[in-house]
Amino acid sequence: MIANIVKPGRNTRGVLNYLYDTVRSKDHTDPHQVASWDGFAPDPGRNPNATLAQLATALDLRVKQAGDRAPKAHVWHCSIRAAPEDRILSDDDWATIARRVLNATGIAPAGDPDACRWVAVRHADDHIHIVATKVRADLRQPRNWNDYPRADKELAAIEKEYGLRQVVRGDRTAAKRPTRAEQEKARRNGHATTPRERLRTTVRTALAAAASTEEFFQVLTGAGVLVDIQHFPSGDVRGYKVALDGDTNKEGQPVWFSGSVLAPDLSYPKIAERFTDAPAPPSPQAGHRRPAWQQVTDATDLIPDLLTRSDDGAAQAHIAVLAETLDALSLIAPDDLRPQLLKAAAAFERANRSRIRARHEQAHANRRAVKAILREPAPKDAAALAIMLDVIWLAVIAARHWHQARQHDQQAEAARQTAEHLRAAYQQASAQPTAVIAQRGQLLAVRVRERQVALLRQVLPGLAEQILAEPGWPALAATLADTQAASHNPAVLLAEAATRRELDTATAISDVLVWRLRRTADLPTTDNPDTPTRGNRPASTPAPAAQPANQAANRAARRR
Repeated sequence: MIANIVKPGRNTRGVLNYLYDTVRSKDHTDPHQVASWDGFAPDPGRNPNATLAQLATALDLRVKQAGDRAPKAHVWHCSIRAAPEDRILSDDDWATIARRVLNATGIAPAGDPDACRWVAVRHADDHIHIVATKVRADLRQPRNWNDYPRADKELAAIEKEYGLRQVVRGDRTAAKRPTRAEQEKARRNGHATTPRERLRTTVRTALAAAASTEEFFQVLTGAGVLVDIQHFPSGDVRGYKVALDGDTNKEGQPVWFSGSVLAPDLSYPKIAERFTDAPAPPSPQAGHRRPAWQQVTDATDLIPDLLTRSDDGAAQAHIAVLAETLDALSLIAPDDLRPQLLKAAAAFERANRSRIRARHEQAHANRRAVKAILREPAPKDAAALAIMLDVIWLAVIAARHWHQARQHDQQAEAARQTAEHLRAAYQQASAQPTAVIAQRGQLLAVRVRERQVALLRQVLPGLAEQILAEPGWPALAATLADTQAASHNPAVLLAEAATRRELDTATAISDVLVWRLRRTADLPTTDNPDTPTRGNRPASTPAPAAQPANQAANRAARRR
């Protein structure tokens, strides 16, 4: 059940005209009152002798009496809508709900004889509209500050009591949605998304790529975005706003959006916090250094444990870096994986923020690794990407559990959606390299295969038969043999890999275990046993040429 409280208006009669109209508003049927301030308000929907003018006059009585003391915007209008799958509520149910919301918001406290005048009108099965005038009988204004969160809290209680769908609720940290006018303008111009949404994505990509505020603005400019930086008299940066080239208002001027309007965490102060005292990204020419994608995999693999044992501020910072990882990964991934990764990054944008203030200095090492990704070519090895995606998937699931434990409903749901997109990308990335390893599994000696079957049944008795029936079992058998050949205990590593969260939701358990084992045991990611992994890259191997971060971000902006 959702409440929508619109900006206060000045025309009571105009709102009533809309609520009772059935000619221009074809979806309005049988408009009528379900309740009013005294139970005797004129109801044009039920009484043929009552008129809209009479109802408007009755509602505006206290406004007229207050004269100049009445607020100019005196019309309070709130719609309350049930979920599509909810049962149809009776008029009496809606009347009770209306009174509870009015009491919760302070418009009409229960038992207050001087409360504001109001009516609740129903013109459809699934929702009502409450219209009130914001002058009490004692000619004072109501105390209705923070009316939306109070109405939302009351509706959450109503959902439980009435057995209705419990809507995922937010904490007022979500990015503002595009207005209807913005959506219509985008459709007229042939765009699937609005300038607000496209700018938000571009700014996030630039933030993931840049190593300083100066580079952040350079990346935005290089991506074709108009940037206006505001300064204090001292010369320090006060804020910024951005616009799309060609997106203009009726006067022909660019339509600007400040960072804080795009999203709360994109304001200049919030962005500057991420760069404060942040070490510069390492030079990609250091030949002994592990590739950036391996560094990110290592850093991301730690996030589930960090979320468990860190304080909330540090945990929120690690979740913010996880969002930057998804933004960066969508730039370097192969074309066939990019659609799912873009969806994952867009979904996790909501999971990235909460009321908890992030202590970004706790995540500088992870952030440094993420930014290095955009300065090196992406690995061509699909197996390496499969391992990275598995690690990121687990981190996103851990973030979901972290949000759930703190009742961050919208963030937890966003993380769930992100995990679904990541799972699809992971399955796609792992298919070919898994098939290569499976071919070796088919060639294992009979006694070796029998030993792996016995090991599986011993370590995972509840999952063994399911895994043995999967097409990916030969790849897992080969991996277990490789693990033992590398002087590891395959039983210990298999048990460890199986304890990671959400294994039971995997479409193919064997495929997931293959890549978790190969990562844990530092096994080669390809069929070539000489392929360097994690910590065994030869010092003599030259590092790939650097790739400027703004080039990657520019390509992303063109794609979007």
